[in-house]
Amino acid sequence: MIVVHHLENSRSQRVLWLLEELGLAYEVRRYARDPKTLRAPKALQAVHPLGKAPVIADDGAVVAETGAIVEHLTTRAGGALVPAAGTLERSRYTHWLHHAEGSAMPPLVLKLVFSRLAPGSPWPLRPLVAGIARTVQDRFVDPELTRNAAYWEAELAARPWFCGADFTAADVMMSFPVEAFAARGTGAGPRLRDWLARIHARPGYGRALARGGPYAYA
Repeated sequence: MIVVHHLENSRSQRVLWLLEELGLAYEVRRYARDPKTLRAPKALQAVHPLGKAPVIADDGAVVAETGAIVEHLTTRAGGALVPAAGTLERSRYTHWLHHAEGSAMPPLVLKLVFSRLAPGSPWPLRPLVAGIARTVQDRFVDPELTRNAAYWEAELAARPWFCGADFTAADVMMSFPVEAFAARGTGAGPRLRDWLARIHARPGYGRALARGGPYAYA
């Protein structure tokens, strides 16, 4: 049995969705974030030394990192939701599988960190910290987010899904960064909004939400 160590409001929601799309049986073990720090609980360190989600256990193997989990699960399902080797779609698939965490998520994480920097600072320093945070966001973070979103929009203008004509596990990987970007009100274009509407309408997505519980990616 596949066990998903699922942290609330996290990227591990993608793993639940992928499992639903693949039709693999699994068990969910939920973890709540610390209400003050919003960090994962220390209990996750007993599963994996980094103490982060997502992590799965599958017949003795413990697999961390969403991309690695996606590869593990799609292989387990006989290559389902993966384009055929040697095709242009497969090349795109490999790109988007890595782009989701390698290029898309860092500016989103920085946006979150800098938005919370000033409120967590000692009150005499808050105006200074707030000014630095705004400068970093205005000069680096927001332009990088805008550049990424324009790239996604252009790619979806050329094809209905990120790899081509068919839905793949790469769309599952891209769900979290696109959802997080759109939720921050940073101007998702019509192609991105249409893509979001289509993934949210998938039955597997709905079943994953029911299994994983409330999901706030903003």
